[in-house]
Amino acid sequence: MSLRRELTLELIGDPTRPIFLDLAESLIREIQRGRLRSGQILPGTRALSRTLGLHRNTVDAAYHELIMQGWLVAHSSRGTFVAEDLPDVIRDESRSFHSPMLNPRHVAPPSCLLTITDGTPDPRLMPRVELARAFRTVLTSPHFFSSSGYADPNGATMLRAALAEEFLNARGLSVSADDILITHGSQMGLFLAASAVLSPGDGIAVENPGYPFAWASFRSGGARIIGIPVDEEGLDVDHLAHEVRQDPGIRAVYVTPHHQYPTTVTLGAGRRLKLLELARKHDLLIIEDDYDHDYRFDSAPVLPLAARAGSDQRLIHIGSLSKLTIPALRLGYVIAPPDILSRMTELRKAIDRQGDVPLEQAMALMIRNGVLGRHARKARRIYAERRDFLLEEIGSRLGDIVTFTVPAGGLAVWMRTDTRIDAVAWAAAAREAGLQIETGDRFFIESGGDPNCFRFGYAHLDMREISRAVSIMDKSKPSH
Repeated sequence: MSLRRELTLELIGDPTRPIFLDLAESLIREIQRGRLRSGQILPGTRALSRTLGLHRNTVDAAYHELIMQGWLVAHSSRGTFVAEDLPDVIRDESRSFHSPMLNPRHVAPPSCLLTITDGTPDPRLMPRVELARAFRTVLTSPHFFSSSGYADPNGATMLRAALAEEFLNARGLSVSADDILITHGSQMGLFLAASAVLSPGDGIAVENPGYPFAWASFRSGGARIIGIPVDEEGLDVDHLAHEVRQDPGIRAVYVTPHHQYPTTVTLGAGRRLKLLELARKHDLLIIEDDYDHDYRFDSAPVLPLAARAGSDQRLIHIGSLSKLTIPALRLGYVIAPPDILSRMTELRKAIDRQGDVPLEQAMALMIRNGVLGRHARKARRIYAERRDFLLEEIGSRLGDIVTFTVPAGGLAVWMRTDTRIDAVAWAAAAREAGLQIETGDRFFIESGGDPNCFRFGYAHLDMREISRAVSIMDKSKPSH
């Protein structure tokens, strides 16, 4: 098909949102009308910007947004095309098209909520074709069907080797396949760690606010939870030292140092060194949850505590591949000293004699052939753009009643509301308007913890959905 030199469009012209979103929806409308057909090449960004009288960056942003949503595809050196795998649309010349998924001005009823998660990746970005190809390679391999028994409870050897040799090296971790246990997500790793190292009555220090599902794992074995405050530099190590002196029953400390959950702050270098020294002095086990290491936008990722720990340091490092892929693919890993790893493996056998072998082997192939690395770089760029867009939207629409610190990475923003605002009422009003967002009191150990905060997970939303979410919050905010 020859290159379309000009494309005239009537922009929707909604003054409440960025121009590139107007252009993106105008293009969607033309695709739905059938004016732009599957496989049709679009004008270049320079040509279309000249035709429409827009800045080239605006057109580029609209194209990029539609590529992310699957409406368009870009082929290197060939151009940008309407996707060929779009479903047939119903065309009715007498009426316009309306779709709650496409129209950000549509306010969904409570039965069709736009949900703000605590920070999950966008499944739409997953390289599905490459994942399917990896699964096909595994499932059609003669070796896959030659085994007559159960697989290694530590996880597929090829995945553990790929992690050790190519994945974890980038994190400053020098380990072998024998040092790694593969789990069904990081939550299983937390449960096995707690079961292996904590006895009923043992104390474990945790961040407050922090990760409630980790606390549940620790409590399941009868451990006592001791909350340690978090400030703008992360875990208050001096407060931890005081608690350890007062309570000799504290055996371990659980931390999320890279991007603290839920506040997203990074544990500073000084505090990291003090924490390692404190743990060494009092023989504390450190459980490090490095759940989103790959998403650092404003600087190089900070090396995990495990990379700084000496051979005499008792430390369990837990990571996740689900944040790099999609939550439905439950893959995590644990690195621990041999005696602890052995106990965790025995516990794992009692509940799960082996992992998901096809998934583990397919993921190993994606690491080895560079697919996962390329996906991580692409996702990191997209999520950084979404973070910046969200912060602009929050600043312009909610800046009078919300404060935040720009997170250096991670998939969420921690927001605090004006103390005069009833955040619980605000969340309820937003739900009535079609947005599900929870207040931050659930992240505090004490009952009725601070509700005047939100953890706004944005990575699973495209820019259109982010704009709609903030718009709903803006329209439903209470007076103060």
